[in-house]
Amino acid sequence: MAAGTHRYKIGDIEVTVLSDGFRMVPVDGNYLVNASAADLAKALAAAGLATDKMKNTYSPIVLATGGKRVLFDTGNGEAAAAQSNNERGTLNANLAAAGIDRNKIDVVVISHFHADHVNGLLMADNSRAFPNAEILVPENEWKFWMDDGEMSRASKGRMTELFANNRRVFDALGRKVTPYAWDKEVVPGVTAVGTPGHSIGHTSFVVASGGKTVFVQSDICNNIAVFAPHPDWQGFFDQDPPKASATRRKVYDMLVADKLPVQAYHFPYPALGRVEKDGAGYRVSLMNSL
Repeated sequence: MAAGTHRYKIGDIEVTVLSDGFRMVPVDGNYLVNASAADLAKALAAAGLATDKMKNTYSPIVLATGGKRVLFDTGNGEAAAAQSNNERGTLNANLAAAGIDRNKIDVVVISHFHADHVNGLLMADNSRAFPNAEILVPENEWKFWMDDGEMSRASKGRMTELFANNRRVFDALGRKVTPYAWDKEVVPGVTAVGTPGHSIGHTSFVVASGGKTVFVQSDICNNIAVFAPHPDWQGFFDQDPPKASATRRKVYDMLVADKLPVQAYHFPYPALGRVEKDGAGYRVSLMNSL
């Protein structure tokens, strides 16, 4: 397997973890809304990491289930690859390296409408990156971002930029999507779970087959060294920060109690781990297979 591809099995379901690269994020007072840059640096140092910048990684996955190839989230997109000298936006290259033809992706499931999850729906020329795929989107997320009234009330900055970007992406697709509901099976063996806070319709997934289960957490924890040991810290990127941290505790308490492994979008590649309680927070042990 190429460096940006990794495979394991959940029962009869094959999982291919694909790297969409990374972004270096500055350690400053803007990252957390309820903790300081010094607090952030201390948490990174405790994890043995650099304290001036953080590596934010992106790991979409493809499931082979029910005779279909299903991509979960699409990364930063081909345009980002050109702009970043292939630091990020590498999903399509790694799909090819894994022997997966993007034209043969049957379904794309989107967890939420942040740019690093939806921009990869398009090629650099705004054509469809997955021309033969049905695009599934969370119904709550779709309703919010496509509501002109919500857009008119959006606060200037990140929210107005997200509205503009989401309209750009989904208008280029002719808004041809299929909304899905929480607590329903979206594809064989995969149930959508509402985990709001990071965004209004943020969704995670339970993947189950052959007596094995993995929780696909999307963006419940955006940095393993920051939000696992300090689950009540809130990121600038959270639409509803208090709800995001409450969701994190609720889900991580469940993962600990049920001993469920977790596949994450932003953990260090290949982004599979187990959550354990650690004092007032949690610790994540990374692994390569179940």
